[in-house]
Amino acid sequence: MQQQKQFRVLLIGDSCTDEYVYGTCDRLNPEAPVPILNFNRKETNKGMAWNVRENLMSFGIEVVILTNEEEITKTRYIDEKSNQHILRLDEEPILKPMEYQLPEEEFDALVISDYDKGFLTVRRICELVSEFEGPVFLDSKKTVLPSQGCFIKINETEKKLLTGDYNNLIVTKGAGGADYDGVNYPAEKTKVYDVVGAGDTFLSALVYFHLFYGRIEEAIPYANKAASIAVQNFGTYVLTEEDVQDLRD
Repeated sequence: MQQQKQFRVLLIGDSCTDEYVYGTCDRLNPEAPVPILNFNRKETNKGMAWNVRENLMSFGIEVVILTNEEEITKTRYIDEKSNQHILRLDEEPILKPMEYQLPEEEFDALVISDYDKGFLTVRRICELVSEFEGPVFLDSKKTVLPSQGCFIKINETEKKLLTGDYNNLIVTKGAGGADYDGVNYPAEKTKVYDVVGAGDTFLSALVYFHLFYGRIEEAIPYANKAASIAVQNFGTYVLTEEDVQDLRD
């Protein structure tokens, strides 16, 4: 399978910086019953909507992103001996709501990656969905969402918190695959190391393969496979050229 054109996507959503502090825990803190992490190294990646951007670009998609100017930082502390996630420290400033005007350009799809940090309001999301001419993909942690005009990618926990009736949900269930329109699309069995960013990877593959095939039912199995690749890797994972080639074959 070869891409016949380069797709262009408008991506809107909250972004952050993901930091991973790796070390080893060999003893407990004498001042409190908590482990002491001896620092080894630190890795930094762009997360949330920016991770969606990077994964969309892995498929050769041209991406224009509109995101927050304020910097959100999530720092995770990990014991390398056990791969245990010890602590996450979040630094979240108050975000200014989106005031950007949409670019006067043509896009093949609109992707909204809303982590509910304040950049996008429910009203703004509804406006974006109704204004865009073309397929819209929404991943949001809000409890009220547009009931039509877009595909909503959501997980089981988020679905339980939704208010209202929806028939446009793609519900991801981890090892249970994904549900859409009364059909379950099974996931590939794999060993899970880290689920961070797996939803972003699923969303990116969903967008690409929907644009390629024109049917969401064709895209979901590929999105499941892409997510299974992400969970086999630690941290915020971006699909490689080899990963994308495996998906396309």
